[in-house]
Amino acid sequence: MASSAQMEHTASKKIGASGSAVELLQIVTFQVDAEVFALDILKVHEIIRFQPLTRVPNLPSYVEGVLNLRGKVIPVVGLRQRIGLERKEPTGTTKIIVASVKDNVLGFMVDSVSEVLRLSADTVEPAPRLGEGGKKYVSGVGKVNDQLLLLLDLDKLLSEDEKKEVLATKAEETGKSE
Repeated sequence: MASSAQMEHTASKKIGASGSAVELLQIVTFQVDAEVFALDILKVHEIIRFQPLTRVPNLPSYVEGVLNLRGKVIPVVGLRQRIGLERKEPTGTTKIIVASVKDNVLGFMVDSVSEVLRLSADTVEPAPRLGEGGKKYVSGVGKVNDQLLLLLDLDKLLSEDEKKEVLATKAEETGKSE
């Protein structure tokens, strides 16, 4: 069972077959390459179709650029590159998930968004110990039918230094428009 405080605050209760309360996690599922990932629904502000981004010079390879979303400049992270995959040109199914990361709002470019699910907390296991790479930002592995979902912890996806770099992009672009 996942012990993440992040997951627990979105959990709702349901009475299971045994008569005891079962926690339900509400998640948004999406695809990056062949893998299915999930995010806590309360972290997600909105999901938008891909739109052209403004590139900012000297960005880390995983930052796609910035987006003007109703007057707010939002840095967009390419989730493919961030998790070590090769960049792929956006397609008709590419989406940007606008979500909270600690006290900031960032966009995350994903290959496609699947659905919103309620997942029983007892079907989520802690992230496997496969090395330090994904362990940092994968908070657990959920099982839905015969499929595994990797639950991401957005607060751990970027290190403090990386987050500062990404947010500097926003400040730089905001400064240009003034």
